[in-house]
Amino acid sequence: MSEEIVQETFEVAIKNIDKFKGDCKISTWLCQIAKYIWYKTLKKEKKVDNISFEELENVIVSSKVLEEEVLDKQEKIEVFKKIQKLDEQTRNVMYLRLLGNLDYKEIAEVMDKTPTWARVVFFRGKQKLKEEKENEEGM
Repeated sequence: MSEEIVQETFEVAIKNIDKFKGDCKISTWLCQIAKYIWYKTLKKEKKVDNISFEELENVIVSSKVLEEEVLDKQEKIEVFKKIQKLDEQTRNVMYLRLLGNLDYKEIAEVMDKTPTWARVVFFRGKQKLKEEKENEEGM
């Protein structure tokens, strides 16, 4: 059933891509289409009558959680793409801090620098990412 819903979701999306307004991420738009198709399928198969309100609510909540996870993952990918464009030292500090969960003292040991240096490089890296994001939103 899930494969059919995915297939139908993309069929509907392709046919209606001109109706996509761009006021949300495309993944959100696709999730909404999939949710609509899923409800339609349940109704068609008359399975909605057999599902209690509480069960349906749990499914809706879990689908929202899944949608949020997909969006979070997509946002993380975008952030890491932007980090990849930073200079090598900044990129390394960002990775050690974000992925390695190292504190500034530990980063300083790895990079053979001072904790203050690590803190400043990380801060400047965050500022560059923030400026880039603001520039994208301003366009």
